[in-house]
Order: sequence, then structure tokens, then C-alpha cells
Amino acid sequence: MYKFLKNAYPFVLGSLFAFSSTQLHAQKKHQIGFSIGLNALNKQKLQQISDAGIDCIETGITAYINKDSLTFTLPDDQMMKKMRAVRQAANETGVEIWSIHMPYGKEIDISFVEEERREKVIAFHRQVLKYVSVLRPKVILFHPSYYLGLNERELRIQQLVKSVKELNAMVKEIKAIMVVENMLGPALLVSKGNQERPLLRTVEESMAIFKMFPADVFAAVDLNHIAKPEQLLLALGDKVKALHVADGDGKAERHYFPCDGKGQNDWQAIFMALEIIKYKGPFLYESTTKNLEGYRKCYEQLKKIEEPR
Repeated sequence: MYKFLKNAYPFVLGSLFAFSSTQLHAQKKHQIGFSIGLNALNKQKLQQISDAGIDCIETGITAYINKDSLTFTLPDDQMMKKMRAVRQAANETGVEIWSIHMPYGKEIDISFVEEERREKVIAFHRQVLKYVSVLRPKVILFHPSYYLGLNERELRIQQLVKSVKELNAMVKEIKAIMVVENMLGPALLVSKGNQERPLLRTVEESMAIFKMFPADVFAAVDLNHIAKPEQLLLALGDKVKALHVADGDGKAERHYFPCDGKGQNDWQAIFMALEIIKYKGPFLYESTTKNLEGYRKCYEQLKKIEEPR
């Protein structure tokens, strides 16, 4: 059961050894959610989601933006109409809109060194927040950066911190909390050697950067972005307010569905870490399965790993 302990960080070992199997098996179940684009949402789809026993969703408006120009594909009034329609459908079907995944990409990077580019991205996010505020989400999720140029990491971190402070104020205006997601980074350089991986690529870097953020900015942990994600969960502790659930190997964007058996995640270790840090958010998949009922079934299957034999 404790095979991952030998790789855990010293400051969490005491908590792990003190955590009894009785406490582990007494843990409460999480709400179940998954990620789906706003363009796929209507009352019929949300009713299907509800009927499948899914409690909540994460959504985003990527389908309605032009990533290169940071513009929207629909005029303002139609964007607002779409938001109101989804909000009403969610109310009627009982599906909670838990989180919003904010747009990201080569031109949507809140760590840009050039102030003009960074400020353009911040203004764009302000407009996105105007739209998604209609959905009344609890959590707004941002990527910390896109790929970086060589030898600019420290400057990028400084710009990220500046942007996070500005965006956090906007997020609080819509009565939500801001989370920043860890990114994939098995090696600093990408394969061609002409770019660096995004920020928040390791446990150590994530810890160092989060210390620079405001205290009310939290973490989203993607279980596919790092090998042994339980170590990142334990290191961040109560900073973790959101999950992206997928299996992987920490080497590439796999996003395997956890119950397909393709990845290398140790789900026993992950569930133990979630209990130790007292994670109360949903078990929210950023991976897909053949039918909606599969999300809850997979969670129950993974939870059986924790049952005493």
C-alpha cells in the first residue's frame, strides 16, 4: 500500500505514516464531474449528464474564440444569450457548473515578457470572465504559460505572478476562486531543444511559484501531467482545489481514461494523498469514455482499490 512513500518528500512522510488504514477507508466519496466544451451543452445534453449520475462539469468557450486574434466568433449579445441558455438548462437539470477552463495557447499566455502582449491577454481574459460569470462557476482555471523561449524562465515567472495578481482580483469580482494548473514537463527542453516546457512543470517549481502567488490563489492538479502525481498533491496540500483526472506516464499528453488500463498512475497512492490533504472538490475527469455512465463506474472501480482485503 505504501510503495510510493520512498519517493515522497520528507516534510510529508510523518503525515503519511500517521495516517491509518481505518481513516483511509472512512473517507467520503467525491462528487463526479468531467470536462465538456460549452458548444456541446444544451438542455438535452445536460439532462443526459444528470441522468448518468454526474454531479458537475467543467466547461470552456474555446469553440467560440479565434486564438490567434483573441476575438470571439459570435457577437456580444449572442455570446451572452448562449451563456444564459446554458445557465438555465443547468438549473433545470441540476448539473453544477463547477469550473471554467480558461482559453490558452501560443497567443494566450499570461506569462508573456512583452508588456503589450501580456496586457492584451489580460484584457481578453477579462472579456471571457464577463461571459462565463453568467454561468456562476465556483472555480476559474488558468494555465500558467505556453512553451517558453530559452533562458527566459525567471522573467516569465515574474510576469506570471504579475498576471495572477491582476486576474485573481477579476475572479473574485465574480465570486469564484482562481486556480492555476500544473503543466507537463518531463524534461526542461522540448525534443528539438529550441523551447522550454511551460511553467509549473515539477513539484519543486510549483512549490516555489505558488509561494509567490496571493494566498487565495489555489492549485489545479492534472494527474496526467506529472509522473507520481500523488507527490504533487501532497506537496501542495490544502492549496489543491481542483483535479483533472486522467491516466498517463508524465512523459506526454496522454489523457488516458483511468479504467482503460493504459497509464501508470498509482490510484491507491492518489486516493490516499487526496484524503491526507482533505481534498473536498470533485473527481473531475479530463479524459473520455464511451458512455456517460462510465465516469461514475470508473470512480467506484478505482475506489475498490482502497477496500480492505
